[in-house]
Amino acid sequence: MPPWLKRSIGAAGRKGFVERELSIDNLHTVCVEARCPNRGECFGRGTATFLILGSGCTRHCAFCHVRHDAPQPLDLEEPENLLRAVKHLGLSYVVITSVTRDDLADGGAGQYARSIRLLKENIPEIRVEVLIPDLQGDRKALFSVLKSLPDVLNHNLETVPRLYSSIRPQADYQRSLLVLSNTAEYNSDIFRKSGLMVGLGEREDEVFSVMTDLLHAGCQMLTIGQYLQPSPEQVPVREFISPEQFAKYSETGKKWGFLEVFAGPYVRSSYRADEIAGRIS
Repeated sequence: MPPWLKRSIGAAGRKGFVERELSIDNLHTVCVEARCPNRGECFGRGTATFLILGSGCTRHCAFCHVRHDAPQPLDLEEPENLLRAVKHLGLSYVVITSVTRDDLADGGAGQYARSIRLLKENIPEIRVEVLIPDLQGDRKALFSVLKSLPDVLNHNLETVPRLYSSIRPQADYQRSLLVLSNTAEYNSDIFRKSGLMVGLGEREDEVFSVMTDLLHAGCQMLTIGQYLQPSPEQVPVREFISPEQFAKYSETGKKWGFLEVFAGPYVRSSYRADEIAGRIS
């Protein structure tokens, strides 16, 4: 790997405490399931991105380490377990994401809504960011999530349209843009966020085109990070993007109108999400 991707191992901090808490409450995290390279740092800081609706995904994206598996029954105690973990960890900002559940009539929107409401009712000062799947374009399902008033609605485009057939074969680029534009239409006070991976074979002009589409869809925050192959089963890295190129994406995006563009080799969609949200609110 290039030198800018080499970094020292951080201090353990609260890592053990976070791992024990997640185990006690039978909770999953995208940090572990997706083999995120930042999981040690985030656990050390005492935070994690919670993964609801089980740990098996009904889709099989070529970049993702979350396992493709048969759907599991919904854990009706999951929202309560999530609330308990958030309280024990002392979090003031929570990121909730999920596997994609195309087998469910609402795509899991109800579980998102219940989780958000429970957190807001019991911890009034909490701020909640949700990173949701496309819910198969179901506006009613999306609006049920938005009705519970998350502070940030995040939906990742992941890559450029040309690569969807090989990287996200069960997703649809325009449908994902509609998640963001429908959110802006429903409640413009909810911040809209999206994320991209680079290094999959995209061109610079394609990334800029996606950024333009996101702005037109009402997206306000964008994360851009280097794709790193989590295991030999996922697609290989095509290119390592330089820090200078990440800086160019960030500077251009802010100039064009994004409230925040967080771009860098180890940036992920929920990485330091509390800091990003704090800079725009």
